[in-house]
Amino acid sequence: MRILIVSDTHKAHGNLERVLQMEGPIDMLIHLGDVEGRADYIEAIAGCPVHMVSGNNDFFSDLPWEEEFFIGDHHVFITHGHGYFVGMNEDKLKAEARGRGADIVMYGHTHMPALTIEADLVTLNPGSISYPRQKGRKPSYIMMEMDPEGRAFYEIRYLV
Repeated sequence: MRILIVSDTHKAHGNLERVLQMEGPIDMLIHLGDVEGRADYIEAIAGCPVHMVSGNNDFFSDLPWEEEFFIGDHHVFITHGHGYFVGMNEDKLKAEARGRGADIVMYGHTHMPALTIEADLVTLNPGSISYPRQKGRKPSYIMMEMDPEGRAFYEIRYLV
């Protein structure tokens, strides 16, 4: 199973369209917020099931603030992250994820990619595919792949 994880597109979808083309068929798209009214468009171009949450710039959105679901045996918790003060650190977010029994937590908001793999919890942020803020400012996303045994593998990828 191939899962594309993105965040913070802010109405700029050129890079998302490019990544969808480059990565070929995917089985799921996860968008971690700040779609700014373009949720329908993102769902239309994905060509697969989509999980999407609302971000701090998604005013008047019907998208949920958070979502929990399973990918195989993995309990996934997704949120934009601003409500957990992820701009400061991941502590509150990780505590919430563990409290919910999640073993994978995904967030956006910071526009900087991050991936931490601990024994009981994977915490990831794909950064921003449209407006990156990390050093070098390359648009980023995460590809998550699951093997037939249900093991998950993650890779932060950059557009050049």
